[in-house]
Amino acid sequence: MDKGISKTPFASIDSLKLTFNHIKVWYTSGMGFFTDAYDLFIISAILDVLIQLHDPNFPLNGFTEGLLASSALWTAIIGQLVFGFLGDKIGRKAIYGIEAMLMTAGALLSAISPNIYWLIIFRSLMGLGIGGDYPISATIMSEYANVKDRGKLIALVFANQGLGSLAAVAVGISTVLAFPLDISWRVMAAIGAIPAATVIYLRRKTPETPRYSMLVKGSVQEAKKAAEFLGGKIEERKAYSKPISLSEFLSKYWLTLIGTAVPWFILDIAFYGTGIYSGAITQLILGKPSSIANLILEQGLPYMVGFFGYFTAVSLMDKLGRRIIQLQGFILMAIIYAVVSSFLIVSGTKVIGLTIPAELGFLIYALSFFFIDFGPNTTTFVLPAETYPTRARTTGHGISAASGKLGAAITTYLFPTLLASIGIKNILIMLSVLSILGAIVTLIAVKETKGKSLEEISEEEVIVQEEQASK
Repeated sequence: MDKGISKTPFASIDSLKLTFNHIKVWYTSGMGFFTDAYDLFIISAILDVLIQLHDPNFPLNGFTEGLLASSALWTAIIGQLVFGFLGDKIGRKAIYGIEAMLMTAGALLSAISPNIYWLIIFRSLMGLGIGGDYPISATIMSEYANVKDRGKLIALVFANQGLGSLAAVAVGISTVLAFPLDISWRVMAAIGAIPAATVIYLRRKTPETPRYSMLVKGSVQEAKKAAEFLGGKIEERKAYSKPISLSEFLSKYWLTLIGTAVPWFILDIAFYGTGIYSGAITQLILGKPSSIANLILEQGLPYMVGFFGYFTAVSLMDKLGRRIIQLQGFILMAIIYAVVSSFLIVSGTKVIGLTIPAELGFLIYALSFFFIDFGPNTTTFVLPAETYPTRARTTGHGISAASGKLGAAITTYLFPTLLASIGIKNILIMLSVLSILGAIVTLIAVKETKGKSLEEISEEEVIVQEEQASK
């Protein structure tokens, strides 16, 4: 009765035009990344406030500052691996919304933390949810998307980071102007719960994806219902994806895993190091600001430049392709970091001047955020949602994302120490070299995915069952 044929049952989904429900899935998936970016920026603003407060319950030294800045990143690694595994094992829908609950609870509890250690614990809880959001949201968008717009739609989910970073800048400035400092940072933390809370219900109601329903669960009716959610149709034929063992997965996808995990690790070293400690870097270039509100504004300016990078990537993802966008992003990051380091005048590890006007130097530095976002920050999120088979898609994405967050956690924890020991000039040179390495890995291990079905990209073995004419 089983007869393997080459085409998959998802042709109608792959060829669909954009629908309102595509946009609904985008919003439902994207609010987690709004929260992620809000958290990335707002912790730097919270650190600015706590440094000025000198509250004995929130003492900041090299250890506690690094741990507070990186705690959510360490637990995000756990969330990415665990949710990635569960997403393939029990389904995307089964756990979708749990990560949003964790983000909401973590943000609210952070706002009422009695001391720095509880703040670290509650931010760790939030990080678990942020991590879990990566593989599930990316895969749900990927498996619902049509081929023509898939890169754009997955990138749009991630582009909510751009909106979240701008919201964080606005909230950071307005809260320090409107409230006493000991209240302002708590308000900043609490507001982070809002975007995640708005999608908990929507996530619990999102149907299981057509591909997982059909190929893994073996439910034709559930797959048909999910396809109809988008306006597509699936024929009354069972299909399943050939099971793949861990050894088979590693044997077949080891190069793919290098191509999705290593560039993300390199990218997040640069993005989170310069992102969370943006204030420290901007002060070295522009000088000490006159107020904490001005400090938050100055450290938010690179994010404003980066905002346009996200949506440039969205508009060109399905035209230029993922590989070329990632490659040019790494190359221009390397150039910018090298250029910025070249005009810093240092004495020991301290910057004592610049060889060009400070405003021009700052603008060049801020451009690195544009090419991070119109580059590997977006593509490293898109690629693993496309390149793995249905049975291992969230696992592959979770491993890749965890690799990125590992780079983020390491650099965030070590950055204050590195800044004091080797100085910003040497840090930028190091980031330039790492960016070149990212470009090399992209050339070797990343394959283009635009214009292809998920099954074609992953070379997934799909068996479609057809009833025989005579029984």
